[in-house]
Amino acid sequence: MEHEHILILDFGSQVTQLIARRVRESGVYCEIWPFNSADDEKIKRYNPKGIILSGGPSSVTEENSPKAPQAVFNLNVPVLGICYGQQTMAVQMGGNVESSEHKEFGRAFVEIKKDCALFHGVWEVGSKEQVWMSHGDKVTSIPAGFEVVAISEGAPHAVIANEEKRYYGIQFHPEVVHTPHGAKLISNFTHQVCGCAGDWTMAAFREETIKNIRKQVGDKKVICGLSGGVDSSVTAVLIHEAIGDQLTCIYVDTGMMRAGESEQVVSLFKEHYHIPLIHEDASELFLGKLKGVSDPEQKRKIIGGLFIEVFENCANRIGGADFLAQGTLYPDVIESVSFTGGPSVTIKSHHNVGGLPERMNMKLVEPMRELFKDEVRALGIEMGMPEDFIKRHPFPGPGLAIRIPGEITNEKLEILRKADTIYLEEIKKAGLYDEIWQAFAVLLPVKTVGVMGDGRTYDHVCALRAVTSTDGMTADYYPYPHDFLGRVATRIINEVRGINRVVYDITSKPPGTIEWE
Repeated sequence: MEHEHILILDFGSQVTQLIARRVRESGVYCEIWPFNSADDEKIKRYNPKGIILSGGPSSVTEENSPKAPQAVFNLNVPVLGICYGQQTMAVQMGGNVESSEHKEFGRAFVEIKKDCALFHGVWEVGSKEQVWMSHGDKVTSIPAGFEVVAISEGAPHAVIANEEKRYYGIQFHPEVVHTPHGAKLISNFTHQVCGCAGDWTMAAFREETIKNIRKQVGDKKVICGLSGGVDSSVTAVLIHEAIGDQLTCIYVDTGMMRAGESEQVVSLFKEHYHIPLIHEDASELFLGKLKGVSDPEQKRKIIGGLFIEVFENCANRIGGADFLAQGTLYPDVIESVSFTGGPSVTIKSHHNVGGLPERMNMKLVEPMRELFKDEVRALGIEMGMPEDFIKRHPFPGPGLAIRIPGEITNEKLEILRKADTIYLEEIKKAGLYDEIWQAFAVLLPVKTVGVMGDGRTYDHVCALRAVTSTDGMTADYYPYPHDFLGRVATRIINEVRGINRVVYDITSKPPGTIEWE
């Protein structure tokens, strides 16, 4: 795409993707490359407006530690080194780094000693500012041309700057939310230092991607597997905007969806967008195959394998399709650097429709490959899709099957749907839905004794789960007021026949997972 862009070289930090998200939030396009996949020629061809060196788990004091390609310092573009990125920049340019006895992990404070372009309008000389540190090494001497502009208790060179070359090194992590003004510092780098205008918008992406889809597809047919989730839904609407009825969507109803979800998907795509849609109700088939199965991995494999079979049968009925559309996102395809320094590609299995493209000799159309999840939602809003649909919480591929530990039955699915509906209704009524990353009910394979009226009951336990997160990689439970939990529990027990006890899961991730299976 013809946009100003920033290059982020990844040295293995677990939060490198957050750097990219902050850069894009400032209206500037960027890409993440492993440091060891970016040779000098490749970087020159990319022609970035600036380069950011990420953090990483290595120590520059070790032999053969990762280094930035020399082209980074030969291109005459601004460079921002973060944590390990600062340290390798300092060493490669003639400074020194040593292991520190005073390590800093977590919240810390930097004292601003001198002004620099990164600080304009954000921090003032003499102030003390909260940041997030995570380092055991520290820069002990800085290269020629640099000066110290901020210090901390454990880092005498917490921020260094060479204003002439436009090189900046910071020991803390501005990309995480625990550095309150970090996003503004990154925006200063992209706009004030690199001179980017900020032309990366969803309106521009929409227009350019539609042109690219038309160019790729021509007059051929496209099939899109519609799960009902945000990614595949936005993908389908964008492709339909590009090529109209050359697109056919296939929605396989496994019977594991939430209450009213299948009806909502079919109504939205068939009646509102008038997108050709095959709605395959395979719920009886899936329930039959899952009968007597309790092991969570076996359940996932059965659902995944059966989905492919049903999808393939539907695709064969359409006939003559040359392309398969998928809602693959940027985090699914970023090459990440492992602790051993080797790049590895991660593709989420639920985005990969088995070996279907190869078996049916189809090519892939993946218009979302450059977007993060929050950008997909923004694109959906840009295209006028219903906001309540776009902002829905994530929903797992196997659906309610992994929210019913143990065997799946129709009776259990109906009980869980009713409880889940009440729970989400109360969350929305309290105005909490957008504060929560994901909320859902789980029907446990446990029955307990209860008393209702004058009678004894022996019914299921329902667990409620709600977490806050930015990316789903780590999560913490949502701290509901007790009166809210009491209200939800009362409604579920009174209105859902088959549940007589409600509990709330307060496990974080890690050590737990967000879903129960």
